[in-house]
Amino acid sequence: MVNKDGTAPQVVIGSEPITSPRVAQQVGEELRRAGCRVIVMCYNVWNFPFLAWPFVNTVGSDLPILSLSNNNGKFPGNVGLLATDGGLRQAGIRTHRIVGDIDDKQVHQQVFDWLRAAEAAQTIHNEVYGLYGGHSMGMETGFFHLVPIIKALGCTTQQIDQLALVKVMEQQVDEAEVEKAFAWFGKMLGERILYDGKMLTPETLKTQIRLYIAMRLLNEEKGFDFCGLKGQRELTENVCLGDVPEMVMNDPYDWNGPKEPFVCATEADAFAGITMQLLKYITGGLPALFMDVRLYLPELDMWDWCNSGNHSSWYAAQSWEPADNYKHIRFHPALEFYFKAGGASVEFDAAPGEMTFARMGLWDDKPFMAIVKGESVKLSAAQSKVINDQTDPTWPHVHAKLQCSFDEFLALFPSNHVLGTMGDQVRALTYLCEVTGITPVIFGPDGAKRIAPIWERIR
Repeated sequence: MVNKDGTAPQVVIGSEPITSPRVAQQVGEELRRAGCRVIVMCYNVWNFPFLAWPFVNTVGSDLPILSLSNNNGKFPGNVGLLATDGGLRQAGIRTHRIVGDIDDKQVHQQVFDWLRAAEAAQTIHNEVYGLYGGHSMGMETGFFHLVPIIKALGCTTQQIDQLALVKVMEQQVDEAEVEKAFAWFGKMLGERILYDGKMLTPETLKTQIRLYIAMRLLNEEKGFDFCGLKGQRELTENVCLGDVPEMVMNDPYDWNGPKEPFVCATEADAFAGITMQLLKYITGGLPALFMDVRLYLPELDMWDWCNSGNHSSWYAAQSWEPADNYKHIRFHPALEFYFKAGGASVEFDAAPGEMTFARMGLWDDKPFMAIVKGESVKLSAAQSKVINDQTDPTWPHVHAKLQCSFDEFLALFPSNHVLGTMGDQVRALTYLCEVTGITPVIFGPDGAKRIAPIWERIR
């Protein structure tokens, strides 16, 4: 299970099979001292279920637990699994079960999906979301609703006024790096930086670069793990547009070389930022997309999802080489009607491919996750222009087909912002929700196939 940057989770194996209370305590202590935050309990034959408790209570009963066994008549690991795991569940511990041939690739993938989900839940648990400026324009679905988020995921937030970013831009940013970044954009884009002498000039682009560097510096200084930038309207009308800084923050590279994508949600949408951070973790480090639910095209059964900013440039060609992506990108002058301080808007169509879209929301203060499988569709240049002109042709677009109806999406989706990532991540997201106690609301055929866990049925 290798991450996109080549790293992999550390696996710690207990020193011996659990055969007595003392061994259970000993192995639990080994794993606790090794810092294990996710537990896989393996069964390959019958066992004595009561021994689970001295192990689990030592290593930590609040950790995600997967019970994994063979499916073998002579060595019935699934019998031991059901006896032991059933005992854990009697006490209200949420567990998951996988039974099958461990050499089967489908079983491997199911285990990996669970591990990604459990790792995501445990990683975000102690993280802090940097909230620059508060939720934008009164969008309450993007507010950091503190208690339900802490109870479900454990993460919290610190709000920093956008004035702090402006002061760092003025006082701490290295102008040599600004010039390096400006030259890099010039090399990547050339004449596709569409300067107009007013909204987009070399200086307004450099101001956007300063904002990115200032966010990077403050994120490090404050210890933020992911962040959101309010932008509208104070920053966009008095400093610059946040599109370029948000894009580069979410990218797996900048002018200094490869880097980890740092989730930054536009309009400081906290539930978008949380969803993006979870998508990043379950994919092993892919950047996540942020979009407005903008326009449905019934004749094509397709959505045009676009937003000023926040599309990682990685999605232009899905390449780890920035030049491959930037050849599909143009920088346009910011729209003066919305963004009076100027700067560049980023334009491209997302490359085609299978995608999963998601969004965390609340119902009556109870968290849920909307999940739907779909794809990013490749259109001809002429068709793309006709569609993009109906919304805004200077912004990045995803032409999305969903595996659900327009009516189902409209009836159930929690917000005007939708997030996305590559591949089929429905099962991993479902595991993640079940581990954390968030209700997954899965659209389309995948929702009909889901078997709700016992803790959702017995309340």
